[in-house]
Amino acid sequence: MIYPNDYFEKIDKITIEYLKKNDIKALILDMDNTLINQNSEMPENVLKWAKEIRGQGVKLIIASNSNRKNKLDKISNLLGIEYILFAKKPLKSGLMKAVKLLGENVNNIAVVGDQIFTDIIGGNRCKMYTILVDAIEEKDFWYTAWKRPIENKIKEKIEKHKNEK
Repeated sequence: MIYPNDYFEKIDKITIEYLKKNDIKALILDMDNTLINQNSEMPENVLKWAKEIRGQGVKLIIASNSNRKNKLDKISNLLGIEYILFAKKPLKSGLMKAVKLLGENVNNIAVVGDQIFTDIIGGNRCKMYTILVDAIEEKDFWYTAWKRPIENKIKEKIEKHKNEK
């Protein structure tokens, strides 16, 4: 339940070839520290990646646990995609709402995020493909910071397993 299907250091390392190889047609994206930093700024490489992936026909939607509508409006407008406000990950409801909006089968959707205890567990509970990425910034909100040492141990195991393949 806590292990993702894959792990990338940065979101922009997820390529269209990788998505096609894994039959992924849509991505449910986390927002905070996955797409934007703590100042609500989206790095240029992330913006470029999202536009390129979308331009290749991959559907995108944001599912954020944030309840800050103005922040989500800004990011969704920038990317030209919809969002789920207060998704309550790892609960299923917000992610399943995203599935409905995407109009894709859960087998063809990946959840991408920087947190194991919300994004990855939520996606796994919904039987979706899950991709863990490193946070954009090491600086975390207080409610996330305590989980990072545990997540780092899990990442080490994932990397070790990848290297053994």
